[in-house]
Amino acid sequence: DISNDLDLTSLSYKILVFVCIMVDADRCSLFLVEGPANKKTLVSKFFDVHAGTTVLPSLSNSDEVQVPWGKGIIGYVAEHGETVNIPDAYQDHRFSDEIDKLTGYKTKSLLCMPIHNSDGEVIGVAQAINKSPGGALFTEDDEKVLEMYLPFCGIAISNAQLFAASRKEYDRSRALLEVVNDLFEEQTDLEKIVRKIMHRAQTLLKCERCSVQLLEDIESPVVKFTKSFELLSPKCSADMENSFKDSMEKSSYSDWLINNSIAELVASTGLPVNISDAYQDPRFDAEADQFSGFHIRSVLCVPIWNSNHQIIGVAQVLNRLDGKPFDDADQRLFEAFVIFCGLGINNTIMYDQVKKSWAKQSVALDVLSYHATCSKTEVDKFKAANIPLVCELGIDKLSFDDFSLDVDAMVTAALRMFMELGMVQKFKIDYETLCRWLLTVRKNYRMVLYHNWRHAFNVCQCMFSMLTTAGFQETLTEMEILALIVGCVYSVTATQPLVQYKSEHHHFNHAVMILQSEGHNIFSNLSSHEYGELMQLLKQSILATDLTLYFQNRNSFFELVSKGEYNWNVKEHRDMCRSMLMTACDLGAVTKPWEISRKVAELVTSEFFEQGDRERSELKLTPSAIFDRNRKDELPGLQLEWIDGICAPLYETFAKLNPKLQPMIDLIKANRTKWEELHHRHQRSQETSSPQMTYAGFDSLFCLCCFS
Repeated sequence: DISNDLDLTSLSYKILVFVCIMVDADRCSLFLVEGPANKKTLVSKFFDVHAGTTVLPSLSNSDEVQVPWGKGIIGYVAEHGETVNIPDAYQDHRFSDEIDKLTGYKTKSLLCMPIHNSDGEVIGVAQAINKSPGGALFTEDDEKVLEMYLPFCGIAISNAQLFAASRKEYDRSRALLEVVNDLFEEQTDLEKIVRKIMHRAQTLLKCERCSVQLLEDIESPVVKFTKSFELLSPKCSADMENSFKDSMEKSSYSDWLINNSIAELVASTGLPVNISDAYQDPRFDAEADQFSGFHIRSVLCVPIWNSNHQIIGVAQVLNRLDGKPFDDADQRLFEAFVIFCGLGINNTIMYDQVKKSWAKQSVALDVLSYHATCSKTEVDKFKAANIPLVCELGIDKLSFDDFSLDVDAMVTAALRMFMELGMVQKFKIDYETLCRWLLTVRKNYRMVLYHNWRHAFNVCQCMFSMLTTAGFQETLTEMEILALIVGCVYSVTATQPLVQYKSEHHHFNHAVMILQSEGHNIFSNLSSHEYGELMQLLKQSILATDLTLYFQNRNSFFELVSKGEYNWNVKEHRDMCRSMLMTACDLGAVTKPWEISRKVAELVTSEFFEQGDRERSELKLTPSAIFDRNRKDELPGLQLEWIDGICAPLYETFAKLNPKLQPMIDLIKANRTKWEELHHRHQRSQETSSPQMTYAGFDSLFCLCCFS
């Protein structure tokens, strides 16, 4: 039944028992070829099996008998592939009596025959000793029987070895996957990840000791290790607990870990080192054993690389548990293993660097927050203040006067919006935190003519009036409404130079920074799921003020509303509508009565002209038309294009979606008429070649809202 047995141990035992029976041998042994072509050796799978044995003997590495290739009768048979039948072993010069002396058993007759695989290579040697009854010799018939039987054994052994090799590769591949899981599961603590690496290395390579040394400076040509980690196998630790403990107390031993000559060689050359006999290799420092009380037999040391193919350290394993040297398969496995280790260690080091940078940033933010956050006195003032009603503030009107409230009144009006929409109660927003957050946001706005705290408040008021007047408050979810209102407050916040004011991504990052400041997180009582959902909605709201995105999405929105196909129950439709609402509120000044709209235009163009003046004087650039003070007479025409191409289609679409918003488009049309009159007057003045006229409204143009 050997053809069905893929377990090499039980198969070898069956073969020997059957050989004993077939040739009437007292004892049999089986030696299998191991090692690479230039380092072959013969290792006993079973030694001195008796014909009457019924129980599979237990094996340990210490029970193995190793025979050098070409040495003794076993080595001779393996090397030459010949059968040897000796009537008296002691009369043959090739015979060694060492085993007899060791066991007390005397070998007389001996039959030794090679076992070939299907390619004709010798893969093992079967040996039968002392034919029964005592004194008999092995005959030619015995040889013929073995010659007929052993080819089948060769096939069975080859199959079992292939199965064992594939199983070993499977186990190693699975172990590598577990390594990957371990390494990328823990990327925050360098010592923990190195400990995992060493445990896995010992499991994979079954070695007595493993160490990892990390370089102090990967850019330096001088090899110097700054950290070293050492791990002994449990068996090895138990055997030498006291001596190792004593050695760790010696500074010389820790010095040896850091100044390991083999590790330094590997780190400097980038080439692995595999030493089968440490004491016979000149690169090995024998003093290491004196420091640790640990006898080093074999060494395998490989470099650890990061993702940029830079050496960041070395990994080293010592002494296989089975006493054999590390072979080529061990080296290939260890090199593959260390690739993942390098990525894991590098990620952990990078994480540590990021954490340190974050700590530095936190310190810087703490310093900045002293200047960029509001004072406790301000918070206490608004916390104790009576908040006027909506009707008293007039913030529910679409035609709200953008200049009717002072800077403090705008904060109280914003507080009223949050309370009126039920945000404070629904999301359990701490009132003091809400006051502090609003005041800090106000403080972070730039002191410029238009894109300031007043504009942010007016965007927020426009959203509030559209939500309440048009009934969107009943259609949108409370989470969506909160994201829209908060997004409006943040829509233009930035303390950066005016040239960067169009960076909506910066606005979102700034929003997150303020929320993360101590005492400013108005979302702190949300669950992690709610917080994640809200931050996504908030980011979408802030980014929606980018006119590039508006142009990308508006045709789809216009078409849906025009065809009556808009559906509030479709997520994509809701997302699109919220984005359009943000743009509509951002451009809201164009929907206000003429005096308000004109004043806004004057402010925004003045701000743009100041920017253009700086570009001309400081950067020596010719500013574009909307920033060029010398071309202000062209602004009425540009304003008409702005209303016709950008603003009017948006508000007309919202009026179709909800007729309650019709007053917005009515005011746009009225304002357009005013701008058209100015434009015609300018054209007539050009036709008559009269001196340039300066119109009161010319320093207005280009409704600010478009560029917020």
